[in-house]
Amino acid sequence: MKDLGGLMKQAQAMQQKLADAQARLAEIVVEGTSGGGMVRLTLKGTGELTAVDLDESLLQPGEGEVISDLLVAAHADAKRKLDAQQSELMREAAGPLAGLGIPGMPKF
Repeated sequence: MKDLGGLMKQAQAMQQKLADAQARLAEIVVEGTSGGGMVRLTLKGTGELTAVDLDESLLQPGEGEVISDLLVAAHADAKRKLDAQQSELMREAAGPLAGLGIPGMPKF
């Protein structure tokens, strides 16, 4: 039964690593851009949109559709960056068990 005890300790250590990684995820901040930097937005690690910055040259009558498209593109850019950072953090936390299809384990 020593092996079972060791396995339980490893599982508890991994749970702690995953919890720590999730706490670090909440602290991540990424910026997405589009239109050559004319639109910038900021996402927290939780996915919460915290800031939008528009170049004033976009604030002209008739530019609503362009602004909408640029906002969507900037959000997609930020989301891609956020997803990449989240995957890396969780992969590091899960160690060699990442992606093995173990129930309850993250799949990266």
